[in-house]
Amino acid sequence: MSTTPDAGSHSEPEVTTKATPQIKPADGKLGILIPGMGAVTTTFIAGVEAIKQGIAKPIGSVTQLSTIRLGKRTDNNTPKIKDFVPLAPIENLEFGGWDIFEENCYEAATQAGVLDKQLVEQLKDPLSRIKPMTAVFDQEYVKRIHGPNLKPKGSKMDHAEMLMDDIREFKASRGCDRLAMIWCGSTEVFHRPAAVHATLKDFECGLQKNDPEISPSQIYAYAALKMGVPYANGAPHLTVDAPALMEMARDRNIPIAGKDFKTGQTFMKTLIAPGLKSRMLGVAGWFSTNILGNRDGEVLDDPGSFKSKEESKLSALEQILQPELYPDLYKDIYHKVRINYYPPRGDAKEGWDNIDIFGWLGYPMQIKIDFLCRDSILAAPLVLDLVLFMDLAQRAGMRGIQEWLSFYFKAPMTAPGLYPEHDIFIQLMKLKNTLRWMKGQNLITHLGLEYYD
Repeated sequence: MSTTPDAGSHSEPEVTTKATPQIKPADGKLGILIPGMGAVTTTFIAGVEAIKQGIAKPIGSVTQLSTIRLGKRTDNNTPKIKDFVPLAPIENLEFGGWDIFEENCYEAATQAGVLDKQLVEQLKDPLSRIKPMTAVFDQEYVKRIHGPNLKPKGSKMDHAEMLMDDIREFKASRGCDRLAMIWCGSTEVFHRPAAVHATLKDFECGLQKNDPEISPSQIYAYAALKMGVPYANGAPHLTVDAPALMEMARDRNIPIAGKDFKTGQTFMKTLIAPGLKSRMLGVAGWFSTNILGNRDGEVLDDPGSFKSKEESKLSALEQILQPELYPDLYKDIYHKVRINYYPPRGDAKEGWDNIDIFGWLGYPMQIKIDFLCRDSILAAPLVLDLVLFMDLAQRAGMRGIQEWLSFYFKAPMTAPGLYPEHDIFIQLMKLKNTLRWMKGQNLITHLGLEYYD
């Protein structure tokens, strides 16, 4: 018999033994460093600049728009999250990044074609000032794109030192008090942890010896952690979930999080699958396919990069439905995911889902979803929330994996041996309860018996 707890349970008791942290104030500027200045990054930065100028609202951002209930429902105490915990104001954000292409942020945003030209022109001055630093890049890890804006040749340790120099120079030149790094670059080819990832000593030796199992994203993460900078991975490939870098983050008291932004089709799955499971409706099959025409789609057209994405996309459904606990409902589910590169669509991704379900007495039914979404529009507010929450976590003294940020990821990082929680509603409860804990407030269990005593 399986002893795995039911992921759908909202009443599982948790004992909190850690003391409420002392959160340092969010004084001064927060510098946001981003490897990859393509569609997601330019949409994020342009959006923040538009919000700063008062010409847009932060739609989709939990940190800026969402509220958090404190105490009983009858207390009517529901402040905005940004008024409850000390987040860095978006007016205090500074931006920098790396890219294999030389275009500045204005030029890259224009080329990406996500935002209306009129809006991009309104933001030309602040966007034009953001120029990409030369990038660490390895064609073996991203095969479908090529660019000239690269670091000079050297060992992987040399490249890590160059990135650290970039971080120091950025922090000093922009007058930043704190930094956070978030990967918004292309998906690297699928790799599993190798011997070089076992310990920090092995990893550093591998950097010096140019071990081929060390990817560019891992070099960025190492440089960030070495400089005391929190790191979040917005792509599905192996980075800070390598044991050596998890060890480094814990030993140096630095927050890490990942992986793979939960924006389109998987976002829909984490909304719908918990509902089906909550009503004990069976799922015979779930077929998902996408068309996408931006640079991400081009990169994912390579089988190695697609394998990284496929692993991330497939994991959520099994973890939510837990076929080992509910074999009559989900043991034989057929789950297939496809991504097709289709240049005419650009950033306007379209995702189709066909879901074959069955109910009482095994009678079959179907659900069909056609999600015409904009990939970067959905991802940009996640980037904002993550960098603000990662900075908050560091100021609160929280180190290592930040599982409370699973809400934002397709394949959430967890402690070794702990299965990830994919149900988005449980993830949101965990996020808000973590914020309550940070501020010494009572956690919300939704038991509610006190209203009827």
